[in-house]
Amino acid sequence: MTQTTGYGVLYYAFSVFLTPMAADLRAGATQTAAALTGSILVAALCAPLVGRLLDARGGRGLMTTGSVIGTLAVLAWSRVENLPQLYAVFAAIGVACAMVLYESAFAVIVSWFDGPGPGHDGGRANALLALTVVAGFASTIFLPLTGLLVDSYGWRTALVVLAVIYGVAAIPLHALVVRRPARAGRRPATTRERAEIVRAATRRRPFWLLVVAFTANGGAVAVMAVLLITYLIHLGHPPVLAATLAGLLGVLSVTGRLLTTGLQRRLPAALIAAAIFALQGVAAALLPLAGRTVPGAIGCVLGVGLGFGIASITLPHLLLQRYGTSAYASLSGRVAAFSVADKALAPLGAVALAQAVGYGWVMAAVAVACATAALALVAYHHV
Repeated sequence: MTQTTGYGVLYYAFSVFLTPMAADLRAGATQTAAALTGSILVAALCAPLVGRLLDARGGRGLMTTGSVIGTLAVLAWSRVENLPQLYAVFAAIGVACAMVLYESAFAVIVSWFDGPGPGHDGGRANALLALTVVAGFASTIFLPLTGLLVDSYGWRTALVVLAVIYGVAAIPLHALVVRRPARAGRRPATTRERAEIVRAATRRRPFWLLVVAFTANGGAVAVMAVLLITYLIHLGHPPVLAATLAGLLGVLSVTGRLLTTGLQRRLPAALIAAAIFALQGVAAALLPLAGRTVPGAIGCVLGVGLGFGIASITLPHLLLQRYGTSAYASLSGRVAAFSVADKALAPLGAVALAQAVGYGWVMAAVAVACATAALALVAYHHV
């Protein structure tokens, strides 16, 4: 519930507010959209510190505080009068996102299922899957809800309503439901022991292969999420069809997570993800050629969409498999510092590349990024 409302209010709703907010602030769409990019970059910068705090103190206080910050920031967003105020508000939203969204929620689940044996592993995998499947529908719920609120009450009042929805859902649930980890009677790792695990990991090749893989794929996914509708229209498809095909990405991300979790019980997780990332790359490379027909566009979107959600399932599994649970959040935060920043910056670079040399080269760059991610995971598996 907190992840669904968090992503819906703190991230997805922005796209609905963009046009009326830019008009009210007398600013360009690009200048206004830069606020969200800044928010994501702030979240990336905060990720390593948040990870260390999660390992040291758990998630209850951190996520509760982040929920309060997020609620107050959205209320402040409803009162902005100029771009500097908007950027300041979104810096605060970026801090809140680092404290309350997936990376923190995953760390809470990982620490709760902290113990040896298949029972803990299976419970953890099922919990992570349930979380990402439910939260995967955040855009499906909050985009139409936000649009209805904006049409009925205007964008400022709509933000007040969303802030109340988020605060009522997230603050008490984080404060009252998030529990201390169950460590099966084992002594928790000390700060020095966690720091040594992180130092040892970051000095060796496997960790940096994970960084390369999930940063490259995260950037590719972000580019497709932002530009797919525009590119399908560029290929000659009607806007309604383009939007409908892009809407499949949310459903396919859930399908990919279910498929990956099921296969992980039989096959190495790194190779499963590598195969799906490679499929994404092939689909992106074929889109300029096959995407002008409706069947070709559908096939390419299916290939790209299957990989949209698997990073969130696969990365925790790989980190836990190699490094254990003691410093999971710290290591996850280090990876997020790179991957989240790339998700913010890659779409901007893709737009610039499209304007300079055309969308075909953007699809080629996406394909190369997906292939790089796949090769990095194959190398990781064999290290």
